[in-house]
Amino acid sequence: MTNWQTKIRPLLRDFGLSIAVWLPLSLLATWQAYQQEQQLNIPSNLPVLTLAYAARYMAIALLTPPIFYCVTRWPVKSGAVIRRALAYVLGFGPFLLGFGLIRLALLPSWVQEKGMWAPRNLMSLEGIMFDKIADMLLLYMTLVIVAHAYTYFATARRQEIERLQLRQALAQSELQALRAQLHPHFLFNTLQGVSTLIPRDQATAQRMVLTLAALLRTVLKHGSTDIVTFREELEFVRAYLNLEKMRLGTRLEVRWNIAAEAEPALIPQLLLQPLLENAIQHGVANSNEGGWIAVEASIDSDRLVVQITNSIAGVSRPGMGLGLENVRARLKWMFSDDARFEFHRLTDPARAVARLELPTFTTSSVEMSRGVSLVGELECES
Repeated sequence: MTNWQTKIRPLLRDFGLSIAVWLPLSLLATWQAYQQEQQLNIPSNLPVLTLAYAARYMAIALLTPPIFYCVTRWPVKSGAVIRRALAYVLGFGPFLLGFGLIRLALLPSWVQEKGMWAPRNLMSLEGIMFDKIADMLLLYMTLVIVAHAYTYFATARRQEIERLQLRQALAQSELQALRAQLHPHFLFNTLQGVSTLIPRDQATAQRMVLTLAALLRTVLKHGSTDIVTFREELEFVRAYLNLEKMRLGTRLEVRWNIAAEAEPALIPQLLLQPLLENAIQHGVANSNEGGWIAVEASIDSDRLVVQITNSIAGVSRPGMGLGLENVRARLKWMFSDDARFEFHRLTDPARAVARLELPTFTTSSVEMSRGVSLVGELECES
Protein backbone atom coordinates (compact mmCIF):
# COMPACT_ATOMS: atom_id res chain seq x y z
CA MET A 1 0.00 0.00 0.00
CA THR A 2 1.46 3.38 -1.06
CA ASN A 3 1.81 6.37 1.24
CA TRP A 4 -0.94 8.14 -0.71
CA GLN A 5 -3.35 5.28 -0.18
CA THR A 6 -2.52 5.17 3.52
CA LYS A 7 -3.53 8.82 3.88
CA ILE A 8 -6.51 8.92 1.51
CA ARG A 9 -8.35 5.84 2.75
CA PRO A 10 -9.01 7.11 6.30
CA LEU A 11 -10.10 10.43 4.78
CA LEU A 12 -12.56 8.75 2.42
CA ARG A 13 -13.80 6.59 5.29
CA ASP A 14 -14.49 9.61 7.49
CA PHE A 15 -16.36 11.52 4.78
CA GLY A 16 -18.27 8.39 3.77
CA LEU A 17 -19.35 7.76 7.36
CA SER A 18 -20.42 11.39 7.77
CA ILE A 19 -22.51 11.28 4.58
CA ALA A 20 -24.04 7.95 5.65
CA VAL A 21 -25.17 9.58 8.91
CA TRP A 22 -26.43 12.93 7.62
CA LEU A 23 -28.18 12.01 4.35
CA PRO A 24 -30.79 9.73 5.99
CA LEU A 25 -31.51 12.60 8.39
CA SER A 26 -32.22 14.82 5.38
CA LEU A 27 -35.08 12.50 4.41
CA LEU A 28 -36.53 12.82 7.89
CA ALA A 29 -36.21 16.63 7.77
CA THR A 30 -37.78 16.66 4.30
CA TRP A 31 -40.82 14.70 5.45
CA GLN A 32 -41.23 16.91 8.52
CA ALA A 33 -41.09 20.11 6.43
CA TYR A 34 -43.50 18.65 3.89
CA GLN A 35 -46.03 17.77 6.60
CA GLN A 36 -45.79 21.25 8.10
CA GLU A 37 -46.43 22.86 4.70
CA GLN A 38 -49.40 20.58 4.17
CA GLN A 39 -50.90 21.56 7.53
CA LEU A 40 -50.45 25.28 6.73
CA ASN A 41 -51.90 24.81 3.23
CA ILE A 42 -48.68 26.00 1.63
CA PRO A 43 -48.12 24.68 -1.88
CA SER A 44 -45.19 22.28 -1.74
CA ASN A 45 -43.13 20.34 -4.21
CA LEU A 46 -41.87 17.15 -2.57
CA PRO A 47 -39.12 16.37 -5.13
CA VAL A 48 -37.73 19.91 -4.92
CA LEU A 49 -37.98 19.86 -1.13
CA THR A 50 -36.10 16.55 -1.05
CA LEU A 51 -33.30 17.93 -3.23
CA ALA A 52 -33.02 21.12 -1.17
CA TYR A 53 -32.70 19.30 2.14
CA ALA A 54 -30.34 16.73 0.63
CA ALA A 55 -28.04 19.57 -0.52
CA ARG A 56 -28.29 21.23 2.91
CA TYR A 57 -27.41 18.08 4.82
CA MET A 58 -24.70 17.13 2.32
CA ALA A 59 -23.01 20.45 3.08
CA ILE A 60 -23.20 19.69 6.79
CA ALA A 61 -21.83 16.17 6.15
CA LEU A 62 -18.83 17.57 4.27
CA LEU A 63 -18.08 20.03 7.10
CA THR A 64 -18.33 17.48 9.93
CA PRO A 65 -14.95 15.68 9.40
CA PRO A 66 -12.97 18.97 9.35
CA ILE A 67 -14.59 19.98 12.65
CA PHE A 68 -13.71 16.62 14.19
CA TYR A 69 -10.16 16.95 12.87
CA CYS A 70 -9.74 20.44 14.36
CA VAL A 71 -11.11 19.33 17.73
CA THR A 72 -8.90 16.23 17.74
CA ARG A 73 -5.88 18.35 16.85
CA TRP A 74 -6.65 21.30 19.13
CA PRO A 75 -9.10 20.25 21.89
CA VAL A 76 -10.17 22.60 24.65
CA LYS A 77 -8.07 21.35 27.55
CA SER A 78 -6.28 22.53 30.65
CA GLY A 79 -3.78 25.25 29.88
CA ALA A 80 -5.56 26.51 26.78
CA VAL A 81 -9.22 26.64 27.78
CA ILE A 82 -10.00 30.32 27.16
CA ARG A 83 -7.93 30.69 24.01
CA ARG A 84 -9.25 27.57 22.29
CA ALA A 85 -12.84 28.05 23.47
CA LEU A 86 -12.76 31.55 21.96
CA ALA A 87 -11.29 30.12 18.75
CA TYR A 88 -14.22 27.69 18.44
CA VAL A 89 -16.72 30.48 19.11
CA LEU A 90 -15.16 32.55 16.32
CA GLY A 91 -15.02 29.43 14.18
CA PHE A 92 -18.77 29.66 13.66
CA GLY A 93 -18.15 32.35 11.01
CA PRO A 94 -15.97 30.19 8.74
CA PHE A 95 -18.32 27.25 9.33
CA LEU A 96 -21.31 29.33 8.22
CA LEU A 97 -19.46 30.64 5.17
CA GLY A 98 -18.29 27.13 4.24
CA PHE A 99 -21.83 25.83 4.60
CA GLY A 100 -23.18 28.57 2.34
CA LEU A 101 -20.56 28.01 -0.38
CA ILE A 102 -20.95 24.22 -0.42
CA ARG A 103 -24.75 24.43 -0.36
CA LEU A 104 -24.80 26.93 -3.22
CA ALA A 105 -22.30 24.88 -5.23
CA LEU A 106 -24.44 21.77 -4.87
CA LEU A 107 -27.79 23.33 -5.71
CA PRO A 108 -29.20 26.87 -6.23
CA SER A 109 -31.79 28.30 -3.89
CA TRP A 110 -35.42 27.47 -4.59
CA VAL A 111 -37.75 30.49 -4.81
CA GLN A 112 -41.12 29.25 -3.58
CA GLU A 113 -43.11 32.27 -4.83
CA LYS A 114 -41.78 32.02 -8.38
CA GLY A 115 -41.53 28.25 -8.46
CA MET A 116 -38.02 28.35 -9.87
CA TRP A 117 -34.36 28.04 -8.96
CA ALA A 118 -32.65 31.33 -8.10
CA PRO A 119 -29.39 32.30 -9.80
CA ARG A 120 -26.14 31.66 -7.96
CA ASN A 121 -24.97 35.06 -6.67
CA LEU A 122 -23.99 36.85 -3.47
CA MET A 123 -27.63 37.49 -2.60
CA SER A 124 -28.40 33.79 -2.81
CA LEU A 125 -25.30 33.02 -0.70
CA GLU A 126 -26.42 35.51 1.95
CA GLY A 127 -29.90 34.00 1.99
CA ILE A 128 -28.55 30.49 2.46
CA MET A 129 -26.15 31.55 5.22
CA PHE A 130 -28.57 33.58 7.32
CA ASP A 131 -31.72 31.54 6.76
CA LYS A 132 -32.30 29.65 10.03
CA ILE A 133 -29.03 30.98 11.46
CA ALA A 134 -30.09 30.05 15.00
CA ASP A 135 -30.47 26.43 13.90
CA MET A 136 -27.04 26.57 12.28
CA LEU A 137 -25.46 27.97 15.46
CA LEU A 138 -27.05 25.21 17.53
CA LEU A 139 -25.89 22.61 15.01
CA TYR A 140 -22.32 23.98 15.05
CA MET A 141 -22.18 23.97 18.85
CA THR A 142 -23.51 20.41 18.92
CA LEU A 143 -20.87 19.24 16.46
CA VAL A 144 -18.06 20.86 18.48
CA ILE A 145 -19.33 19.35 21.74
CA VAL A 146 -19.79 15.87 20.23
CA ALA A 147 -16.33 16.07 18.66
CA HIS A 148 -14.84 16.95 22.05
CA ALA A 149 -16.69 14.07 23.72
CA TYR A 150 -15.40 11.69 21.06
CA THR A 151 -11.84 13.04 21.41
CA TYR A 152 -11.83 12.68 25.20
CA PHE A 153 -13.25 9.15 24.94
CA ALA A 154 -10.70 8.11 22.28
CA THR A 155 -7.84 9.62 24.30
CA ALA A 156 -8.94 7.88 27.50
CA ARG A 157 -9.32 4.57 25.65
CA ARG A 158 -5.88 4.90 24.05
CA GLN A 159 -4.29 5.72 27.40
CA GLU A 160 -6.02 2.73 29.00
CA ILE A 161 -4.73 0.44 26.24
CA GLU A 162 -1.22 1.84 26.71
CA ARG A 163 -1.46 1.24 30.46
CA LEU A 164 -2.62 -2.34 29.89
CA GLN A 165 0.20 -2.95 27.43
CA LEU A 166 2.69 -1.54 29.93
CA ARG A 167 1.28 -3.71 32.70
CA GLN A 168 1.43 -6.75 30.43
CA ALA A 169 5.05 -6.04 29.50
CA LEU A 170 5.94 -5.52 33.16
CA ALA A 171 4.16 -8.72 34.19
CA GLN A 172 5.84 -10.69 31.40
CA SER A 173 9.23 -9.35 32.46
CA GLU A 174 8.58 -10.19 36.10
CA LEU A 175 7.39 -13.71 35.24
CA GLN A 176 10.50 -14.35 33.19
CA ALA A 177 12.66 -13.13 36.07
CA LEU A 178 10.82 -15.36 38.55
CA ARG A 179 11.12 -18.38 36.29
CA ALA A 180 14.79 -17.64 35.68
CA GLN A 181 15.37 -17.81 39.46
CA LEU A 182 14.34 -21.47 39.44
CA HIS A 183 16.87 -22.64 36.87
CA PRO A 184 20.12 -22.03 38.80
CA HIS A 185 18.44 -22.97 42.09
CA PHE A 186 17.22 -26.30 40.70
CA LEU A 187 20.51 -26.93 38.91
CA PHE A 188 22.63 -26.17 41.98
CA ASN A 189 20.66 -28.47 44.27
CA THR A 190 20.64 -31.32 41.74
CA LEU A 191 24.37 -31.06 41.02
CA GLN A 192 25.00 -31.03 44.76
CA GLY A 193 23.12 -34.35 44.96
CA VAL A 194 25.18 -35.73 42.08
CA SER A 195 28.41 -34.72 43.80
CA THR A 196 27.49 -36.72 46.91
CA LEU A 197 27.02 -39.87 44.79
CA ILE A 198 30.22 -39.71 42.76
CA PRO A 199 32.57 -41.16 45.45
CA ARG A 200 30.31 -44.14 46.27
CA ASP A 201 28.13 -44.83 43.17
CA GLN A 202 29.53 -43.45 39.95
CA ALA A 203 27.07 -45.36 37.72
CA THR A 204 24.06 -43.80 39.47
CA ALA A 205 25.73 -40.40 39.38
CA GLN A 206 26.17 -40.78 35.62
CA ARG A 207 22.50 -41.69 35.19
CA MET A 208 21.57 -38.64 37.26
CA VAL A 209 23.61 -36.37 34.99
CA LEU A 210 21.93 -37.82 31.88
CA THR A 211 18.48 -37.44 33.45
CA LEU A 212 19.36 -33.89 34.47
CA ALA A 213 20.37 -33.12 30.88
CA ALA A 214 16.99 -34.40 29.66
CA LEU A 215 15.20 -32.24 32.23
CA LEU A 216 17.13 -29.15 31.22
CA ARG A 217 16.30 -29.90 27.59
CA THR A 218 12.61 -29.92 28.52
CA VAL A 219 12.98 -26.57 30.31
CA LEU A 220 14.69 -25.06 27.26
CA LYS A 221 11.98 -26.49 24.98
CA HIS A 222 9.35 -24.46 26.83
CA GLY A 223 11.69 -21.56 27.49
CA SER A 224 9.35 -18.86 26.08
CA THR A 225 6.14 -20.41 27.40
CA ASP A 226 4.62 -19.40 30.71
CA ILE A 227 2.05 -22.20 30.89
CA VAL A 228 1.92 -25.84 29.86
CA THR A 229 -0.65 -28.58 30.20
CA PHE A 230 -0.79 -30.29 33.58
CA ARG A 231 0.11 -33.51 31.77
CA GLU A 232 3.40 -31.95 30.57
CA GLU A 233 4.13 -30.58 34.04
CA LEU A 234 3.51 -34.05 35.47
CA GLU A 235 5.96 -35.59 33.02
CA PHE A 236 8.59 -33.11 34.16
CA VAL A 237 8.04 -33.63 37.90
CA ARG A 238 7.92 -37.42 37.47
CA ALA A 239 11.33 -37.23 35.80
CA TYR A 240 12.55 -34.92 38.57
CA LEU A 241 11.35 -37.30 41.29
CA ASN A 242 13.01 -40.21 39.46
CA LEU A 243 16.19 -38.16 39.60
CA GLU A 244 15.79 -37.75 43.36
CA LYS A 245 15.01 -41.46 43.77
CA MET A 246 18.39 -42.22 42.20
CA ARG A 247 19.97 -40.21 45.02
CA LEU A 248 17.72 -41.30 47.89
CA GLY A 249 16.90 -44.83 46.73
CA THR A 250 14.30 -46.63 48.82
CA ARG A 251 14.22 -43.74 51.29
CA LEU A 252 11.87 -41.90 48.91
CA GLU A 253 8.34 -43.17 48.32
CA VAL A 254 6.07 -41.30 45.88
CA ARG A 255 2.30 -41.73 45.82
CA TRP A 256 0.25 -40.49 42.89
CA ASN A 257 -3.47 -39.76 42.76
CA ILE A 258 -4.13 -37.81 39.56
CA ALA A 259 -7.65 -37.47 38.15
CA ALA A 260 -7.79 -37.92 34.38
CA GLU A 261 -9.83 -34.73 33.86
CA ALA A 262 -7.03 -32.67 35.44
CA GLU A 263 -4.41 -33.55 32.82
CA PRO A 264 -5.63 -31.26 29.97
CA ALA A 265 -5.81 -28.25 32.31
CA LEU A 266 -3.12 -25.60 32.06
CA ILE A 267 -0.64 -24.70 34.78
CA PRO A 268 2.38 -22.37 35.00
CA GLN A 269 5.53 -24.15 33.92
CA LEU A 270 7.83 -25.35 36.75
CA LEU A 271 5.24 -24.46 39.39
CA LEU A 272 5.27 -27.88 41.09
CA GLN A 273 9.01 -28.58 41.00
CA PRO A 274 10.01 -26.12 43.77
CA LEU A 275 7.21 -27.48 45.97
CA LEU A 276 8.46 -31.05 45.49
CA GLU A 277 12.04 -29.94 46.03
CA ASN A 278 10.94 -28.24 49.25
CA ALA A 279 9.21 -31.46 50.35
CA ILE A 280 12.36 -33.51 49.74
CA GLN A 281 14.90 -31.09 51.19
CA HIS A 282 12.95 -30.24 54.34
CA GLY A 283 11.02 -33.46 54.77
CA VAL A 284 12.10 -36.78 53.32
CA ALA A 285 15.87 -36.21 53.17
CA ASN A 286 16.09 -35.41 56.90
CA SER A 287 15.03 -38.92 57.95
CA ASN A 288 17.43 -41.86 57.93
CA GLU A 289 14.46 -44.12 57.28
CA GLY A 290 13.24 -41.86 54.50
CA GLY A 291 9.71 -40.72 53.94
CA TRP A 292 6.95 -40.24 51.44
CA ILE A 293 5.47 -37.63 49.09
CA ALA A 294 1.85 -37.74 47.90
CA VAL A 295 0.83 -35.79 44.78
CA GLU A 296 -2.92 -35.36 44.21
CA ALA A 297 -4.76 -33.43 41.50
CA SER A 298 -8.41 -33.05 40.58
CA ILE A 299 -10.95 -30.65 39.12
CA ASP A 300 -13.31 -29.15 41.69
CA SER A 301 -15.96 -26.59 40.67
CA ASP A 302 -14.07 -25.72 37.47
CA ARG A 303 -10.84 -25.19 39.39
CA LEU A 304 -7.64 -27.21 39.23
CA VAL A 305 -6.74 -28.37 42.74
CA VAL A 306 -3.24 -29.74 43.33
CA GLN A 307 -2.07 -30.92 46.74
CA ILE A 308 1.44 -32.05 47.65
CA THR A 309 1.79 -33.72 51.04
CA ASN A 310 5.04 -35.02 52.52
CA SER A 311 6.20 -36.66 55.71
CA ILE A 312 8.31 -34.72 58.22
CA ALA A 313 11.10 -36.15 60.35
CA GLY A 314 14.15 -34.73 62.04
CA VAL A 315 15.20 -31.10 61.92
CA SER A 316 15.81 -29.54 58.54
CA ARG A 317 18.33 -26.85 57.82
CA PRO A 318 16.50 -23.57 57.22
CA GLY A 319 16.50 -22.56 53.58
CA MET A 320 16.15 -19.24 51.79
CA GLY A 321 12.42 -19.73 51.19
CA LEU A 322 12.95 -19.15 47.47
CA GLY A 323 10.68 -21.97 46.27
CA LEU A 324 7.53 -21.02 48.21
CA GLU A 325 7.95 -17.27 47.63
CA ASN A 326 8.53 -17.87 43.94
CA VAL A 327 5.29 -19.88 43.70
CA ARG A 328 3.33 -17.15 45.50
CA ALA A 329 4.79 -14.39 43.34
CA ARG A 330 4.14 -16.20 40.04
CA LEU A 331 0.54 -16.94 40.98
CA LYS A 332 0.03 -13.31 41.99
CA TRP A 333 1.40 -11.98 38.70
CA MET A 334 -0.41 -14.49 36.49
CA PHE A 335 -3.80 -14.84 38.22
CA SER A 336 -4.05 -11.87 40.58
CA ASP A 337 -6.56 -12.91 43.26
CA ASP A 338 -8.07 -15.75 41.23
CA ALA A 339 -5.60 -18.36 42.48
CA ARG A 340 -4.83 -19.62 46.00
CA PHE A 341 -1.72 -21.15 47.54
CA GLU A 342 -1.59 -22.51 51.08
CA PHE A 343 1.25 -24.17 52.94
CA HIS A 344 0.83 -25.79 56.38
CA ARG A 345 2.96 -27.90 58.71
CA LEU A 346 0.79 -30.31 60.68
CA THR A 347 1.81 -32.32 63.75
CA ASP A 348 -0.57 -35.26 64.05
CA PRO A 349 0.71 -37.04 62.08
CA ALA A 350 3.75 -34.92 61.23
CA ARG A 351 3.43 -33.77 57.66
CA ALA A 352 3.57 -30.68 55.43
CA VAL A 353 0.79 -29.80 52.99
CA ALA A 354 1.07 -27.47 49.99
CA ARG A 355 -2.26 -26.81 48.25
CA LEU A 356 -2.84 -24.98 44.96
CA GLU A 357 -6.15 -23.85 43.49
CA LEU A 358 -6.06 -22.42 39.96
CA PRO A 359 -8.77 -21.30 37.53
CA THR A 360 -9.33 -24.00 34.92
CA PHE A 361 -8.10 -23.28 31.41
CA THR A 362 -8.04 -25.61 28.43
CA THR A 363 -5.86 -25.79 25.35
CA SER A 364 -8.75 -24.62 23.16
CA SER A 365 -9.17 -21.43 25.17
CA VAL A 366 -5.48 -20.72 24.68
CA GLU A 367 -5.70 -21.27 20.92
CA MET A 368 -8.58 -18.81 20.74
CA SER A 369 -6.55 -16.20 22.61
CA ARG A 370 -3.50 -14.34 21.38
CA GLY A 371 -1.14 -16.93 22.84
CA VAL A 372 0.07 -18.45 26.03
CA SER A 373 2.54 -15.77 27.01
CA LEU A 374 0.38 -14.43 29.85
CA VAL A 375 -2.41 -16.31 31.59
CA GLY A 376 -4.03 -13.05 32.66
CA GLU A 377 -5.10 -12.50 29.04
CA LEU A 378 -7.18 -15.66 28.89
CA GLU A 379 -10.85 -15.91 29.79
CA CYS A 380 -11.63 -18.41 32.49
CA GLU A 381 -14.16 -21.02 31.47
CA SER A 382 -16.03 -20.55 34.71
